[in-house]
Amino acid sequence: MKKVLSLCCMVALVGGNVYAQKKKTTPAKETKTSNGFKSIGGGLEYKTVNDVASNPNPQVGDFVEVHIHTTVNDSVIFDTRAVNNNMPVQFQVNQPQFAGDIVNGLKMMTPGDSAVLMLSVDSIVKAGTPVQSWMKTGTNQKIVYGVVLVSVKTAAEMQKEQAEKSAAQRGIDDKMIQDFLAKNNIKANKTESGLYYKTDKAGTGPNAKKGETVTVNYTGRILDGEVFDSNIDPKFQHVEPFSFDLGMGRVIRGWDEGIALFNKGSKGTLYIPSTLAYGAQGQGPIKPNSILVFEIELTDIKTSEGSKN
Repeated sequence: MKKVLSLCCMVALVGGNVYAQKKKTTPAKETKTSNGFKSIGGGLEYKTVNDVASNPNPQVGDFVEVHIHTTVNDSVIFDTRAVNNNMPVQFQVNQPQFAGDIVNGLKMMTPGDSAVLMLSVDSIVKAGTPVQSWMKTGTNQKIVYGVVLVSVKTAAEMQKEQAEKSAAQRGIDDKMIQDFLAKNNIKANKTESGLYYKTDKAGTGPNAKKGETVTVNYTGRILDGEVFDSNIDPKFQHVEPFSFDLGMGRVIRGWDEGIALFNKGSKGTLYIPSTLAYGAQGQGPIKPNSILVFEIELTDIKTSEGSKN
């Protein structure tokens, strides 16, 4: 349930994803058109607005940060600044999905560059994009993308950066959890990963194991006490037991680890650092880098064969 700007929300507007290398790449065929635009293949037209002498160019596999302002007939269709609090959006560059994919224009840019790309609605519909209500096919309607390339990072650079940020955040989260526990006179155990837990009621039998199907009642809060979800409170409109296969990545890491610390019939509380929850992205009402507190009751455990413990 991570909050990420998914490219699926930009499919009709952006096309594919993007990646980075060190050389500036120019399509093999480039012809001049009107108003300073260049045709770079597949019906895609490109015009430089600001050209900064820098490296690298985006290549497949890289991560980019961009601002994209998309219009059709002077009407704004999509604006990353509006959907991302005036911040650039980040995504990984994939292979262009068709000849006119705007990724081919993005790959001509370097950090700091800005450009305008144009592509006909007919071109993206022909490539398989579902027809939207604003699209007027057969009229040579153009989609105009104003693009600012903010940064380019290789997958290795991104992995290193995320690891460093995660390590720093773990320390911040741990201090906040310890302060919270001390302030509220709560005694809890800490695992190697930084998860804290306490048992409020003992159950029976062995603890839940990876691959088993567990059924849980829960209420989730932010560390400051704000409830964001519950399957026992009618307010959240899903009052039914929650079942999932433990240890299979179907839930946040803090749950996969935390539920395995309990047995059938037990009740407890999990204090989950953000690095084991929704991280720097957040999710829905959960803000980035939020520490989560879950009151849980493990009501049932079933083995993979379907027999109950």
